[in-house]
Amino acid sequence: MVRPKKHLGQHFLTDKNIAGKIAACLSDDFTKVCELGPGTGILTEALLENNFIRQLSLIEIDTESIQHLQAHFSDPRLQIIEADFLKYDLSKLSKSPFALIGNFPYNISSQIFFKVLENKDLIPETVGMIQKEVAERIAAPPGSKTYGILSVLLQTWFDIEYCFTVNEGVFFPPPRVKSAVIRLKRNETDKLTCDELLFVRVVKTAFNQRRKTLRNALKQLTGGNTSHPYLDLRAERLSWQQFEELTGSIEQSENT
Repeated sequence: MVRPKKHLGQHFLTDKNIAGKIAACLSDDFTKVCELGPGTGILTEALLENNFIRQLSLIEIDTESIQHLQAHFSDPRLQIIEADFLKYDLSKLSKSPFALIGNFPYNISSQIFFKVLENKDLIPETVGMIQKEVAERIAAPPGSKTYGILSVLLQTWFDIEYCFTVNEGVFFPPPRVKSAVIRLKRNETDKLTCDELLFVRVVKTAFNQRRKTLRNALKQLTGGNTSHPYLDLRAERLSWQQFEELTGSIEQSENT
């Protein structure tokens, strides 16, 4: 038996029905799938029942889990990789787009989504079970109190769907919070009309001082020289398209 390790944020799913529901959230658009943190392999088993999957790569950091997975699975479609997902070069995994799925460790879920953003053309679809609060934040619309940096950046490139809530009792050990499954699917945004790095900087700076108006929160970027009606609003009021427009305005001011 694989022992859950607190320092890895492991809470192993024990309910096969939930595993099947998570696997069913995955579209059949991609024949290559990567499961992050398979643990005891309950979701892996459900994924291997999907006939459209021709290659399933497992990325797991825990040696004990790796040994368990190697002992329990012999499917020729399976590739087991012992690695830290956050440090792993995903281009080694596949040169063509693949879907990412997993019961993501709560303590690194935000970092996982930032890595998805960095590899948005390689990972056009992600299905993840994460803390319910984080799932709600990612899916939150502009104007919501939970709307934040991840909401804006992910919604720029992905359509977000909150799939379902998962109770604490289906894990070992049970977490202290509820979980939720969300799906991210690449939207039609191909390229921003402004500098992408500046866009990210504007979004992060704006939400780091979310109680201030954007005029005050972004003063270090604008130098007080940019004139735009959005500057009188707070960060949570702006959609990603409005942040794109504001970034373009800041960019123009820098170039004049």
